[in-house]
Amino acid sequence: MAQDTTVPKPDFEYWLDKAIKWGQSTTLESQKDVCLHLPQLQQFLHQVYETLKHMDSIVAIQQFPKIGQLLGRLCWNPFVVGYDESQKTLMWCLCCLYSSEPQNPVELKANSWIRSLLCHLLSSSKWESNEAETSTFISTLGYTSADYYCHLVKNMVFSLVAELRGNQVNGLNMQRRDSGSRVNAVSLFCLPLITLPDLTPLLEALLLYQGGASKEILSSEFLEAVNDAFLKKKISLSESAVFSLWLRHLPSLEKATLHLLDQLVSIQLNSLEEVACVIKDSLLPQAASHPAIFRIVNEIFKNVLLETDGTTEVLTIIQVFTQLFLQSHQNETKQHKFPLKAYFPYHHQPLVTALLRHPFELPTTQWSQHLKHISDMLKALVEDTNISSVADLFEIWFLVAHFGEWLDIAAEQLLKAPVEPDALLWLLAFYYCPQNETQQRTQTMVEAKAVRDHLMMLFSPRVLSIKDLEAAVHTVRNIEQHCNQHLTTHLLTNFLLFSFGGHVVAQEFIYHVIEAADINKEVCSLLIRTAYRINRNGEENQRTVKLLNEFLQKLTLNI
Repeated sequence: MAQDTTVPKPDFEYWLDKAIKWGQSTTLESQKDVCLHLPQLQQFLHQVYETLKHMDSIVAIQQFPKIGQLLGRLCWNPFVVGYDESQKTLMWCLCCLYSSEPQNPVELKANSWIRSLLCHLLSSSKWESNEAETSTFISTLGYTSADYYCHLVKNMVFSLVAELRGNQVNGLNMQRRDSGSRVNAVSLFCLPLITLPDLTPLLEALLLYQGGASKEILSSEFLEAVNDAFLKKKISLSESAVFSLWLRHLPSLEKATLHLLDQLVSIQLNSLEEVACVIKDSLLPQAASHPAIFRIVNEIFKNVLLETDGTTEVLTIIQVFTQLFLQSHQNETKQHKFPLKAYFPYHHQPLVTALLRHPFELPTTQWSQHLKHISDMLKALVEDTNISSVADLFEIWFLVAHFGEWLDIAAEQLLKAPVEPDALLWLLAFYYCPQNETQQRTQTMVEAKAVRDHLMMLFSPRVLSIKDLEAAVHTVRNIEQHCNQHLTTHLLTNFLLFSFGGHVVAQEFIYHVIEAADINKEVCSLLIRTAYRINRNGEENQRTVKLLNEFLQKLTLNI
């Protein structure tokens, strides 16, 4: 048989009369009276909550016109708030009176009053202005005010977290059908206190709460405020809480992605290690292990790339992000790992699989063959008569652009390994000139091959001299009148880094190109990316990286 939880009006009037008397008197007798009645009062408050939670806020106020007066007085009584579960029960009662969609100024004012009471209950700082009996009571217990209310807040947060996780305490159950509006109200009440360290467990519990509702139950204001505080490093959240935030609230994920891009563009970073550190610190690559997050972030990157006309800085960010995402995906347990095709569902899957293969999973002797395989598949797709629109062509190019490491290796193999160059030249020609027709791309390949052949002539056992380098630059310049500048710059950069003794003359070369005003950020990005790969492979010592850092400093002064 169900228990009757209706609040009798005589009981209500009795406790309201008690609350008024307790607030008017500060004598020892009055304090004793409060303490003697606390167990019965808590039982009454539970009964009030059980009644209110089945009512609309308007109906509740109509049936109990003085409910606000009662709860307001009890919230400011330190003996009531400090007793057992009373503080939490007062909070839930206030939540029941909160209008999720206020219709008039009276309801708006009531909501504002309720929020102020919740702030008062949650915030330890506001207790400092309490009346004299508060400090007397606390000192009798052997606490300072700061210690007492700090523990009070922590206990209240712990209790709320337990309820949000589905535990039942004293008959209160957050998993009821009507819990959605209550959770929404709690999320709103947290707004002024989001940066309070003691509140972090409650923030995380709210973000991870799954109520089974068809629509989002946490307030958008709460989600936006948590995201802003996280991006500004005002709060620290667990990875699972952050991922849940971005899955629940698309605007927060978009803002986090744009914030990362702004951060990377606005600060001077001297190496890809620094770029990778900033990206990894954002938690976006780790969150991208969820396909929905990856595809949204990827779409934002694509739009930014289009808006900036494919700048090298944005391309480099995308490529480093992709590498970090793949590392994070690899570290996922099999139980939680999504298949890689879930991240690129609309692309030619054999090509996706080949591009996703990490270079260091293969022996270096197989790199050229793997690149030829990629180039052949790509060529078949691009020259397919069904690929007619510019948008389709861009999508294919954008997929390839994620994997800059394979493009770097293609340029490296052209100069270091005895390979048939056509497939690798076609791959680079498509990457740097995706809009070209077949005939134009063939002409680009012919001219790029001429640059490559000239540079190969300088690869010899003897140490490279600055004159050799100047001659190479002069020849490349002449060919560049017809060939794509970025492609020839890529080949020239690799020549500089991989030729025998090239790093010895690189500094002199850098001075030369800076004085001639021939250098740009394209060269800068290629140098950084290539040096990063050399350093990770252990094929070169730190001199190359040190040289490139010095180069960047000079470049910054001359652009």
